[in-house]
Amino acid sequence: MARPISRIERGTPMTLLYFIVAVLALAVIVMMFIIFALARQIGILFERISPVGAMVNDSGPKIGELAPVFNLPSLTGGQVQIGSAAARSKLVFFLSPSCPVCKKLIPAIKAIQQDERQWLDITLASDGDESRHRQFITDAQLTGLSYVLSEQLGVTYKVARLPFAVLIDSAGVVRAKGLVNTREQLESLFNAVETGFASVQDFNGRQLAHSQSL
Repeated sequence: MARPISRIERGTPMTLLYFIVAVLALAVIVMMFIIFALARQIGILFERISPVGAMVNDSGPKIGELAPVFNLPSLTGGQVQIGSAAARSKLVFFLSPSCPVCKKLIPAIKAIQQDERQWLDITLASDGDESRHRQFITDAQLTGLSYVLSEQLGVTYKVARLPFAVLIDSAGVVRAKGLVNTREQLESLFNAVETGFASVQDFNGRQLAHSQSL
């Protein structure tokens, strides 16, 4: 005759199962705290790392030289002077309706126009089919910015990749230029006016030259 299973023996598997579930739940909670701590540290690290400046293109008009003068009609109305002396500096932002990064930077361009309007004018520049660009202006709500079409303008500045930006000061001198993929890279061009260095690369190069001369 088989021995009846005691109440203690019947409860042993369930007790073990509860113990395993509790251990797993505790492990998940610990992992969540670790992930949260790592995410926080990564955020702090990004805040401490200085953003890399615009990637400078050495071809075309050199930094420190007078910019070639262009007088172009704007698709949003009026004429646009690029390169001549003016009351404010000018940022020429080369873009395309088919460029995803360009579209991503449009809100930043609009914000910069508003924030820096006392010393800076912004002109959007491209080339190609005019009707396509007019539709892009409407879709992206760019009527508040001057928008020029000129293949020669892009050729002059040797624009090979987009988005590309050129900063020209009020005297008509090229102060900074380069490929810009983020708002931080775009705003780094303004450091040329504030610090006298055309780019982060220019600053590092002068620092290296200075240390070698000592």
